[in-house]
Amino acid sequence: MSILNLQNPDVNPNKEAIPASFPNHPPERSHLVCPSSVTKKIAITQVCTKSSQLDQREFGDIISSNKLITGFIRVGDMDSALRTFERMVIKTTVSWNSILAGLAKKPGKMKEAQDLFVRIPEPDAVSYNIMLVCYLHNCGIASAMEFFQRMPVKDTASWNTMISGFAQNRKMNKARELFMVMPEKNSVSWSAMISGYVECGDLDSAVELFEAAPVKSVVTWTAMVTGYMRFGKIELAEKLFHEMPVRNIVTWNAMIAGYVENSRAEDGLKLFRRMILSGVKPNPSSLSSVLLGCSDLSALQMGKQVHQVVYKSLLYDDTTAGTSLISMYSKCGDLEDARKLFLEIPTKDVVTWNAMITGYAQYGEGQKALQLFKEMRDKGAKPDWITFVGVLLACNHAGLVDIGIQYFDSMARDYEVEAKPEHYTCMVDLLGRAGRLVEAVDLIKKMPITPHLAIFGTLLGACRIHKNLELAEYAAKNLLDLDPTNAAGYVQLANIYAATRRWECVAKVWRSMKENKVVKTPGYSWIEVKNVVHEFRSGDRVHPELATIHKKLIELDKKMKLAGYVPNLDFALHDVGEEQKEQLLLWHSEKLAIAFGLIKAPLGIPIRVFKNLRICGDCHCATKYISAIERREIIVRDTTRFHHFKNGVCSCGGYW
Repeated sequence: MSILNLQNPDVNPNKEAIPASFPNHPPERSHLVCPSSVTKKIAITQVCTKSSQLDQREFGDIISSNKLITGFIRVGDMDSALRTFERMVIKTTVSWNSILAGLAKKPGKMKEAQDLFVRIPEPDAVSYNIMLVCYLHNCGIASAMEFFQRMPVKDTASWNTMISGFAQNRKMNKARELFMVMPEKNSVSWSAMISGYVECGDLDSAVELFEAAPVKSVVTWTAMVTGYMRFGKIELAEKLFHEMPVRNIVTWNAMIAGYVENSRAEDGLKLFRRMILSGVKPNPSSLSSVLLGCSDLSALQMGKQVHQVVYKSLLYDDTTAGTSLISMYSKCGDLEDARKLFLEIPTKDVVTWNAMITGYAQYGEGQKALQLFKEMRDKGAKPDWITFVGVLLACNHAGLVDIGIQYFDSMARDYEVEAKPEHYTCMVDLLGRAGRLVEAVDLIKKMPITPHLAIFGTLLGACRIHKNLELAEYAAKNLLDLDPTNAAGYVQLANIYAATRRWECVAKVWRSMKENKVVKTPGYSWIEVKNVVHEFRSGDRVHPELATIHKKLIELDKKMKLAGYVPNLDFALHDVGEEQKEQLLLWHSEKLAIAFGLIKAPLGIPIRVFKNLRICGDCHCATKYISAIERREIIVRDTTRFHHFKNGVCSCGGYW
């Protein structure tokens, strides 16, 4: 409502509040009877001056009240905003829109928003757009479309709201229909369409619109960078990134996350350094991606440097940043620093609890993980499906079979968490490792969902541990039926045949792999020394210090055998003589990395080795002896868990 409408008594019935000198309260009549021209001029001047002063004062009050309302809404104090609004003698459309926007942001306030909207004396395009968003968020895309069609006036923002709504609901055909007929498009319109196609996985349509867009905002460019990265087209993403006229933090984050997700974490870390040097301040999303990259590379020193960046920034108390640090330390084999950080975080969300529970679980600290889960519940945090993956993993790695079964059964009953494929995989692993293979198979057959690759891969691994050839062949058949190119299925089956000395079957498996053009993933291990990552493959021939490493291993082999170590030839998967098998075992990648660490790492510093496959049984046994002989802590992370060796004992307790 305009303040010029104050003369309308129907709009402003509070007449007594208006001074007598206001135009619709004229001076006493005696002063106006036959006045001289001078007297008349003075009287009119006085009235106009006082009226102008009042208008300015009233206008100032309206502006300050509107600012108050906006301030209250910004901090979430809707009650104070409403009280201020109701006290206002004069309300403009801005006042009404501010309150409407506040109600629209509150979930479950649709009825209040509708009631307020119909009371607005002169709703404008902003009023209608606020209600449109309110319908979209509270009633869904269909109701929003009905309101959109009834709107008497639609501006570009109205069209963009509906296009974005359809895009977010993955209804790109509807979004495109509106996009094609909207009267005037701006950069937001193009960005909404391109981002929508990227999210829906239609990269070709996204590229088509990107090339046709007459104006490209930073959002548009970033959407395409994200799309190319998502589809593994890294070179095209890099090309766009370099061509962009302007970049923002979201653009940098898209590139860093893209590198990490495409197994190029090292490039992601390099770009993060470049971003910092460019003066761009990281946000929680940046740190989350770069710390995930540190975890993938097991680059603990780089992770600690990122921790310093967090410590010196305003993100130190940020829950997301803190949780990412916990996850990084856990995955890099530094559980103690992860625990300290967890205790320091003032506000813990479910993701924070999950990170620490999973960290304990991967270390074989099953009881600590379960105790933390109990503490989580006691403090009112609601567990989600990921929490239970961590809990079942803890039971699995600690051999707590019956407790794991109890937690699995309680998920739906007590926590309303539906079992997902990941939970069934944990349960098959839990039962399988314990030798309860028949129960594991029964569980698979009773699953309400179709068993997936990981289920049969897990069962196959358990069959290898317990040398159950019959069930191994059952698991391998189902695994390879689902994915004939799955190298792990062939390798695991070949390993089981080799362990039972069925070399003709081993040869048959290798032939089948060759016929299906399946390439075995080579096993390798790596270790970080003085910020440099050294990688080793089994039987490595390229490392520059290989002669020194071999000398160290030969010395260790003699000492281990004197201490009682006997090589487990079942893990030498070649039909050769025993002496050659021992030689092959001695040059396994994890042993090479451990020997290098013993040579290079100062005394008192734990040796941290990381492996892309599961640690082999012989290496596991040998590392226990090495930790006692060398009096060194050795931490090995394989694809399933951490093994912390100290004084001849492993944290897994032999249950791995």
